[in-house]
Amino acid sequence: MNPVLQAIHSRRSTRAYRPEPLKAEELDTILEAGLYAPSACNGQPWHFTVVHDRALLDHMSEVCKAGMAASGQDWMVSMAKNPEFHVFYRAPLAVVVSGLKDGLCPLVDTSAAIQNMLLAAESLGIGSCWLGLARFFFASPQEVRKLDIPEGYDPLYAVSLGYKAGSDAPAPARKGRPIRHLYAPKA
Repeated sequence: MNPVLQAIHSRRSTRAYRPEPLKAEELDTILEAGLYAPSACNGQPWHFTVVHDRALLDHMSEVCKAGMAASGQDWMVSMAKNPEFHVFYRAPLAVVVSGLKDGLCPLVDTSAAIQNMLLAAESLGIGSCWLGLARFFFASPQEVRKLDIPEGYDPLYAVSLGYKAGSDAPAPARKGRPIRHLYAPKA
């Protein structure tokens, strides 16, 4: 199978990481893949903040868990109450992906950058997880200042990265084939 398609088919969200840091060249390769994502009018409206600081990642997780506990969503409240749960799954690092506030399509463009990073990580045998729950940390301007994100950018998502502590589960079944082909009508 084509290596790109292989990475697409084999990529899974990793939720158990080994503690050792990534090699610098592997991290650079993953970040570079994000920089090569498509973007509206080639605006490239992203900024990547790589958080290596364990204490900061732990603090971010605690802030997120407090927000989850107050969310009113039963599944989130349950996760937040679990003392073993860590929003970043104790990965050795996380990448906070921010979008340019006045960009044309920063949410879509940063999502494309994240997908590139996830696939690049998989192609290198590195685990990753796209973390929407980081939004609870991003909701506090006071907390966000700790990330030193450049002016004009809003943090949108985070991605945990690290060496996988276990093997990947098989892909879940696809939910059908929600695909329709449209052709020009016959005259």
